[in-house]
Amino acid sequence: MPPSAVTARATLLELVVETEAHEGPVYAPDEHALYFTTKPVGGDPPRVEIRRLDLGSGELTTVRPDANVANGMVLGPDGRLVVCEQGSRSEPARISRVDRRTGAVDTVVDNWAGRPLNSPNDVVVARDGSIWFTDPSYGSLQGFRPAPALDDYVYRHDPATGETAVAALGFDKPNGLAFSPDERVLYVADNGRPHHLLAFPVRDGRLGAGRVIADASPEHPDGLKVDADGRIYASDAGGVRVHAPDGELLFHIAVPGAVNFCFGAGVLFITTDTAIWAAKGA
Repeated sequence: MPPSAVTARATLLELVVETEAHEGPVYAPDEHALYFTTKPVGGDPPRVEIRRLDLGSGELTTVRPDANVANGMVLGPDGRLVVCEQGSRSEPARISRVDRRTGAVDTVVDNWAGRPLNSPNDVVVARDGSIWFTDPSYGSLQGFRPAPALDDYVYRHDPATGETAVAALGFDKPNGLAFSPDERVLYVADNGRPHHLLAFPVRDGRLGAGRVIADASPEHPDGLKVDADGRIYASDAGGVRVHAPDGELLFHIAVPGAVNFCFGAGVLFITTDTAIWAAKGA
């Protein structure tokens, strides 16, 4: 469970490294390392790498040099990275597993009801092993994916059965998602129009009706995480907003250009496209 290390009264911000860190930050405690996806390099499709930062030595290495426009990531139960690959016009969008040591990749899911996914954006793994992910149509809008064959949904994939189901619909652009500490609530960031943070009750692997608990600025909220106290962290263009479970805004961590973030080693690691920062409680 993530620590409750960042407080409104005292937050220290430290530069970890200057590098093109864009999305999907994941802390691996067994290595004291941070994995992330790089800022897309222009092209058709854009080039994105999965990289590793050794937090002890500061060494940066590349795990997967061409990661199929990878975006959000999470550490899976078996230690592999579970990755949102947005795909291209020639490669399918998919949820994949990537071996941290070798970079070897296998597909978890690349379609629903026989139709191709749009461009998976963010992913979480529940304690029962189920994989939940958002699938907005950003790839098509940005010109590197074909026209969508599906609406913008949130999905649940059960690795035990291989079944994938639509968990929630009615979004414009579903983006970040995170469970409450007891996994009775799934929070989803819809950064289309309107820009909302929604809460869905979870029961027996299914979602109830969602409710809006907070509004956000244009193009946000993006990344989402929940700490051990149930507070919701959501990135915006100026940093990270911290909300109470009911959506009340508690405080704001100012990090201009913030894209996404993750907990690890008692701090909040924040990617900004040009650097990785660490927010610590004083």
